[in-house]
Amino acid sequence: MAIVAAEINPALSPEAELAPVTLDRPVRTDLETSIPKPYMARGLVAPDTEHPNGTPGHMHHNMSVLQQHCAFFDQDNNGIIYPWETYAGFRQIGFNVIASLIMAILINVGLSYPTLPGWLPSPFFPIYLCNIHRAKHGSDSGTYDTEGRYMPVNFENMFSKYGRAFPDKLTLRELWNMTEGNREAYDFFGWVANKFEWALLYILARDPDGFLSKEAIRRCFDGSLFKYCANMQRSDQRKMK
Repeated sequence: MAIVAAEINPALSPEAELAPVTLDRPVRTDLETSIPKPYMARGLVAPDTEHPNGTPGHMHHNMSVLQQHCAFFDQDNNGIIYPWETYAGFRQIGFNVIASLIMAILINVGLSYPTLPGWLPSPFFPIYLCNIHRAKHGSDSGTYDTEGRYMPVNFENMFSKYGRAFPDKLTLRELWNMTEGNREAYDFFGWVANKFEWALLYILARDPDGFLSKEAIRRCFDGSLFKYCANMQRSDQRKMK
């Protein structure tokens, strides 16, 4: 129906013949049948076509979706994430000691300063959740906006643009293509950070066939994936005793 409308009214067409990339990376034109106002940023929940109200049972605690994504690592729930809390969080979701230590250093050193309430840096590299939107980097999927809200349309377009094998999964190659497609000129930090984040998620949540599912990605955005992985780790540890 959207294609027919675009043929009648070119103003509605998502494609431009002389820009082949718009044909190669199609966007969804049918989202309003599944998600009310998919173009409207969501402050509290992370919906998709299968979950228009977000993750069932997940409590948002009046935090933005970006804050929820990070909140698991705030181990004492005081709104500040220190490197040792980041380390503890990665250990809880299944990463080994060395990987957790490296990621704690990289993440807190890289994200601390933009979130600080003042100008002076802190030797403890805290990340303040209230200002986490300031640490949003470029060359990403655009699923978070600059205030930390969640954009359903941009989330869904990741799969329409890059999901070649399956509409609800991404392969490692497709993830690479997506990070390449999202690159912004001269954004060296964003290029590296984007690939680093998706590599971590792939290691954490890929299925036995090597795919990263849409549901795992969506739940990573609202942070509920981390709680799920931590619960699975605790369950496995109890079984081994």
